[in-house]
Amino acid sequence: MQEYLEETRQELRLRNYSFKTIKAYLGCLKEYFDFKKFNLEKIDEENIGQFLLNKQSKNYSSQTINLYLNAIKFFYREVLKIPQKINLKFAKRSKKLPIVLSREEIKNIIGTIRNPKHKLIISLAYGAGLRISEVVSLKVKDLNLEELTIHLKNAKGRKDRITIFSEKIKNDLQRLVVSKNLDDYLFESERGGKLTERTAQKVFENALRGAGIKKDATFHSLRHSFATHLLENGVDVRYVQELLGHQNIRTTQLYTQVTNPKLKNIKSPL
Repeated sequence: MQEYLEETRQELRLRNYSFKTIKAYLGCLKEYFDFKKFNLEKIDEENIGQFLLNKQSKNYSSQTINLYLNAIKFFYREVLKIPQKINLKFAKRSKKLPIVLSREEIKNIIGTIRNPKHKLIISLAYGAGLRISEVVSLKVKDLNLEELTIHLKNAKGRKDRITIFSEKIKNDLQRLVVSKNLDDYLFESERGGKLTERTAQKVFENALRGAGIKKDATFHSLRHSFATHLLENGVDVRYVQELLGHQNIRTTQLYTQVTNPKLKNIKSPL
């Protein structure tokens, strides 16, 4: 089993998969190997189906079940080079609408934060539509203070993109970077080096609680809010897609359901 996991690791690294994806795939495969136990080199669709049903019965999300299936398919197709197809349907993704914070809620969240660095983390995440992984990975050289843009490198899907930030935080960013080198992380931990995602999430959770907001929001809700508020301001959905780095415009169009003014203007018959 360990040999197969190591072969998979090497194949994923050769194909330039992210560290997070490699870790996830190997975790999924280890669980499947433990479940199957024998004849790991042979495809057994019934066994794979049973394994996935077992996950479903434990209320795993459709996204997680698809991750297990993708990992298993990758192992047989790319590592063992077995041409036989695994004819199992992907689990349907839930179509939950994103949790969006109002402009007033965003203002209150930022207003409750006393630590200047923490305030800037939340302000930049919202104002630029950043993922939590992108915020903690930002380097000084990624900022263009004159053009109010950020060049995100090797973002999700190993893609680069350009996004914007607000002039309101330009001076704060200038003060933050004045004593830093170009290769330094924008937001460093107390001990130096990269800030952890958990720390950034904790900053958001504390601010959410401090603002008295009861929504089931996460750090990612800042990105959802960025997209929704841009659409409400009349920005074309294709520009929003570009700023967010979505490969498929249908992903971006989900936000139009949250901000649809025609729906909001309909009066209830009650």
